[in-house]
Amino acid sequence: MNTTTFDLPRRHMLQRRDTLDWAFAALVLLGGGYAFSRYQASMNGYEQGILLCAVPALIALGWFWRPLRLLCVASGAATLLAIGLYARNTDGFGADLAAGEQTFWLKYLLSSQSAILWMSLLFYMSTLFYWGGFFARAGRNSMAEVVGSKLAWGGVAMALIGTLVRWYESHQIGPDIGHIPVSNLYEVFVLFCWLTTLFHLYYEQRFATRSLGAYVMLVVSVAVTFLLWYTVAREAQEIQPLVPALQSWWMKIHVPANFVGYGSFALAAMVALAYLLKTATSRALWTGLVGMPLGIIAVIVAVRFGAGLDAATITGLDGWARKIGGVAVFLAVAIVLRPRLTARLPELPQLDDLMYKAIALGFAFFTIATILGAFWAAEAWGGYWSWDPKETWALIVWLNYAAWLHMRLMKGLRGQASAWWALVGLLVTTFAFLGVNMFLSGLHSYGTL
Repeated sequence: MNTTTFDLPRRHMLQRRDTLDWAFAALVLLGGGYAFSRYQASMNGYEQGILLCAVPALIALGWFWRPLRLLCVASGAATLLAIGLYARNTDGFGADLAAGEQTFWLKYLLSSQSAILWMSLLFYMSTLFYWGGFFARAGRNSMAEVVGSKLAWGGVAMALIGTLVRWYESHQIGPDIGHIPVSNLYEVFVLFCWLTTLFHLYYEQRFATRSLGAYVMLVVSVAVTFLLWYTVAREAQEIQPLVPALQSWWMKIHVPANFVGYGSFALAAMVALAYLLKTATSRALWTGLVGMPLGIIAVIVAVRFGAGLDAATITGLDGWARKIGGVAVFLAVAIVLRPRLTARLPELPQLDDLMYKAIALGFAFFTIATILGAFWAAEAWGGYWSWDPKETWALIVWLNYAAWLHMRLMKGLRGQASAWWALVGLLVTTFAFLGVNMFLSGLHSYGTL
């Protein structure tokens, strides 16, 4: 009796699957089997375990959220096409990447750099269409927002294609160079862009509104802008061998888990911005949204003129002052246009619930990533914790969101207070993500600016 009762939910779940569900599962199993048979010799036991666990996880995700199935099939097919085109040009070791650039589809669409450039364009266009939706005279979901959503899906697909093809390309350069592309700032910014967008697209469908796309895609566009600048300034698109400390299977799970947290926190912050534009007084908005970046600029100016700095540092500070000034101007315009920018937003309880769900998801994965990072540190440096600047700021980020969740669950934190906190949390997270690399040095200084 007990066994029958226990099996009912599982049987009911399997009976609800339709033909497309089982076809998707079969494709994933075939793809996983092909990858295992084709690349088994290049994987150690841990990597084989990750692959075996990834197959049922991907099937479950595709069953849980059906749009993922088309995304997985399309990006997988395009990646296989790119690999096939590369295979036509081989040298003594593997695919000749330089010769591959003479192939039209690789040069203009399917090579890793081309796909990532298409990702950048599609995310920019998506942001513009989402913002255009605020000025459309239509219902909750305007045609401009529908187009923006489709473009966002296209951007995610091109990001996945670029990432997977880059992974393949790295293995063609040399026997010991190939690695999963999450090892430097260029690669993790691509990861951040598509993960944040994918979270937004899920919540967009879950809450049946596209009006938040303008806010969320704004932070994605900022990340894309940094990615393009970093590419030009540092030629960061070039695939480099891993330093010894990164040659670990821990990297393959620590970094993605970390960026699930970063992406979720960024999404929560942009929802918080929408919440504040909808509810806060003009005085509070001018003080918080415009006064905060102006205060940061004042600190930069004080440091710039009050300390004996070298020319390169002064140039860098001037550049950041201009960028933050641009943020202040944008926020000022948003405050002026707030009636137009908030008229189509969901109701406040829905915004508050989305903010909570995003932070809860991000906190769970960030906690997992921190624990995994401690194990990785023990393997690489002989200790679980060393108060390295990156570790210290990761702890600050964790404590910030732990306190936010505690205040919400135990003290009933809601409304503008929680929104301001979530927005400030993005500044803390950004410094942990980028600021440590810019201003501090330590054991994690792999992606310096």
